[in-house]
Amino acid sequence: MKKSSRMREFGLPAFLVALAWYALMTASFGSPFIVSTWGVEEGLPDSEAVSLAQTRDGYLWIGTLHGLARFDGDRFTVFNQMNTPGLTSDQIVFLFEDSAGNLWAGTDAGGLLRIREGMIKNFGEPAGGGKILAAQQEGPGDILFATSGGVIRYHDGRMNFYGGVASPLLAGLASRSIVPSKAGGFWEMLNGPVEEWRRSRLARNAGLPPWGNAIITSACEDSRTNLIVGTLGKGVFWLDSHGHWRNVSTNQGLSSPFVLSLCMDREGGLWVGTDSGGLDRIKPKTFDTSMGIPTRSVQSLSRDDAGGWWMASGALGLSYWNTNGLRQYHIGPLQDAWEVLADQRRQTVWVGTRDQGLFKLQDNQFVPVQGSSILGPQIFALFQDGGGNLWVGCRNGLGKFDGQEWTLFTTRNGLSGNAVTAIGQDESGTLWIGTEGAGADALKDGKFTSWRAAEGGLPGDDISCLYAARNATVWAGTFGHGLARFKGGKWESFSTQMGLASDSISYITGDAEGYLWIGSVAGLMRVREQSLDDVAAGRAKTVFCRTYGKADGLPTRECSAGSEPSVCGTADGRLWFPTIQGVASLNPATLRPNLERPTLMIERILVDGREMKTNRLASAWPEKIEIGPGGDQSRDELEIDYTALDFSEPKLVRFKYRLAGYQGDWTPAGSERVARYPKLPPGDYDFQAAAINEDGIENTNAVSLRVIVLPAFWQTWRFRGGGLILLLGIVVLIVRYLSTQKLQRQLEAHRQREALEGERARIARDLHDQLGANLTQVALLGEMAEADKNAPEEIESHARQISQTARETTGALDEIVWAVNPANDTLEGLASYAFKYAQEFFSLAGVRCRVDAPAELPTVSIPPEVRHNVFLAFKEAVNNVVKHAQATEAQIRLRLQPGRLDLEIADDGRGLPAGGGGQDRSGLRNMRRRMEEIGGEFSIGSQKGGGAAVRLTAPIARTI
Repeated sequence: MKKSSRMREFGLPAFLVALAWYALMTASFGSPFIVSTWGVEEGLPDSEAVSLAQTRDGYLWIGTLHGLARFDGDRFTVFNQMNTPGLTSDQIVFLFEDSAGNLWAGTDAGGLLRIREGMIKNFGEPAGGGKILAAQQEGPGDILFATSGGVIRYHDGRMNFYGGVASPLLAGLASRSIVPSKAGGFWEMLNGPVEEWRRSRLARNAGLPPWGNAIITSACEDSRTNLIVGTLGKGVFWLDSHGHWRNVSTNQGLSSPFVLSLCMDREGGLWVGTDSGGLDRIKPKTFDTSMGIPTRSVQSLSRDDAGGWWMASGALGLSYWNTNGLRQYHIGPLQDAWEVLADQRRQTVWVGTRDQGLFKLQDNQFVPVQGSSILGPQIFALFQDGGGNLWVGCRNGLGKFDGQEWTLFTTRNGLSGNAVTAIGQDESGTLWIGTEGAGADALKDGKFTSWRAAEGGLPGDDISCLYAARNATVWAGTFGHGLARFKGGKWESFSTQMGLASDSISYITGDAEGYLWIGSVAGLMRVREQSLDDVAAGRAKTVFCRTYGKADGLPTRECSAGSEPSVCGTADGRLWFPTIQGVASLNPATLRPNLERPTLMIERILVDGREMKTNRLASAWPEKIEIGPGGDQSRDELEIDYTALDFSEPKLVRFKYRLAGYQGDWTPAGSERVARYPKLPPGDYDFQAAAINEDGIENTNAVSLRVIVLPAFWQTWRFRGGGLILLLGIVVLIVRYLSTQKLQRQLEAHRQREALEGERARIARDLHDQLGANLTQVALLGEMAEADKNAPEEIESHARQISQTARETTGALDEIVWAVNPANDTLEGLASYAFKYAQEFFSLAGVRCRVDAPAELPTVSIPPEVRHNVFLAFKEAVNNVVKHAQATEAQIRLRLQPGRLDLEIADDGRGLPAGGGGQDRSGLRNMRRRMEEIGGEFSIGSQKGGGAAVRLTAPIARTI
């Protein structure tokens, strides 16, 4: 309605301009073919496509005078002497694929090259041979090449030239006077009619060649064994199954009439190499525009009983076309006709306008309809129901004409909105109404039921068209909000997000094949109803939508909008579609979808911008590639360029891909032919790509490439395993160390407890042995003194003994206190106490004593058990000097060594008995035992000049 509202501003000036434009138009029956062209702007290396060949892998090869090109239907890859080692010339004038899949290339200078798996073998220029003109496969590994100077035979890898030898078949192939037929015979075009021979019998006579004296440069057959001939100056001549020649030249869109080469691809497209025009593709039109209707905008179509067509063209007025030609009709003063409906029952024609109301055909002219003034001047839709009633959608509401009188339904009658833009009727007789901005209504038994977008039903309230299909299904198109379906009492919506080409729907109709045809500004869409059902039921995420445009024979992609009726169907099953540049038709039953599954190929792999394969001439890739350890995290990227060898509609091929091991779901790529991944972690991946052609045929055997990303050395399992083992070892060592330290601490604590217990036991023993015995002796002496109280001499003796015992007890107690006091656990404390004891003891005994010790002793801690045992051994040695040595002088020497002390007690007494006697006495054994308990040493020996020396060695801290 927005477009219609804009167009209704056209008035008389527009009408005059339209008449002038229409006067310039002539009836054109058009061409049944579509021609597409690729030139140097699209990547072809030269506008002279001298030779063509499609190899079994699906690529189309083009030989030019500036290199060899490989074409996938979308992109050219050019090979020349600069980028392809082994290519001896850029002037490729001959191409031929043998039965083994080798591509043979002949150069302008006469050289012959064989391309196998990307490798080029140069067979040189045979002497006197000249250019390669034709080739014939005789058997496996056996090929004959025709040259201007003779025949070259390739056999078992060798070339042999036979100068002056002629082969009739090769000569015919070289001159294009003989063309092999796929049916088993050949076509002959030499000095007479064009004839097809099979088994020495004439199978078809195509008459005299329509190209006259033009030089034949190439010839081939189509998929139905019809002959195609290329000429210099007159284009292409294509023989159809009825024996009629169709000429395709510049008038039909060919880029140049000078044809150099021809090649029919596997999908039925004819490729034409031209001189200075580049590369053309010729294919039959899907749509027919050859009915003679001028190229002009058509808003509404309707057919009458006589087989004529009424066409409303908006500001260009109304026209009628039949076999007698085209006639223009005048519609009121403003000459605007937006809707037309041929009323078969009343034998009249209704015309709706935007500013003049409703007209009908009367006495061969169009006059305003009496009584239709209630409709107003703006008419949007015309519809005739099953009962013959005329329904009119207008600005003022919904009008009904039953043949006698008019009735107008408005919002007062229950209509959701007064601006009615679309009308339809379903199988049950329910009338469906679409409005501008007020949603959709259904009229049943005089009652309106309404649906609005705000209520969660319709996708939008601007209804552009309605189509009542089978199975109680109603389809509604909207302006900008997509497609809606009413089924089972509820609405479902479909949009571009689900696969449609456009959300602005112009018109809808269906065919007997189960498809919907949907007009839009983005092209004519063909969608299978089952596909829409699958999306609505959640069985699929997207619908497959085939979109048609100029490449399929439509005058333009943009379909007309804003008028009903628009699309029209005929009894023979044909559908007629209006566009802004004319009318096109087709019979859906005759459509031949492209059933060829797209061949997927990987063309290039880049890692951080570096190409993985330097020989791009080879189309095949290995089953796997390896990528070394990456560098900069922000720069490393994997790029895989893939393609589908589809020549029918390469722009409509849709792709999807995934990298198994990195991603799970497929990535929809649309028409994009490249997959990019950021820096991949080390691993083993599988790249897969799949393609769907323009008719929904998917290549289920997706291309697969194993991608192995090698890890850096620190990412290898060996390194990680070693690191893990090292880490575990460190953990074990730490645990062991901590456990050992804990055990050592526990052991040390145990030792300390044992030492403490030992010290307590020693103190108890000393108290018992010394103090206890002495105190017992004192008690006995006291009792004896009391018993001898009448004997003064005895009492005196006992008193002296008590005094002596008390002094000994005091000394013993002093030793015990000294041994227990931790303040004395030093080297200085041991030395001072020992030296003091010795001096006092020797002084009482009348023995001179000399002490030899360092002036300053280091601060060294000595454990109490070491200090106590060293002192007791020292004390025993001092007592022995007084008791047994009968010495007059004793010398005490203290020497410090790293980690030990040496304490020596020497005397000038009578020495040791001869023969070492006395070594086993209990006192000496006790001294040795005490020193060994603390990890020290005991020794005794005689001195020169008399006397004996006792040496005590004890361990101390290594701080000296």
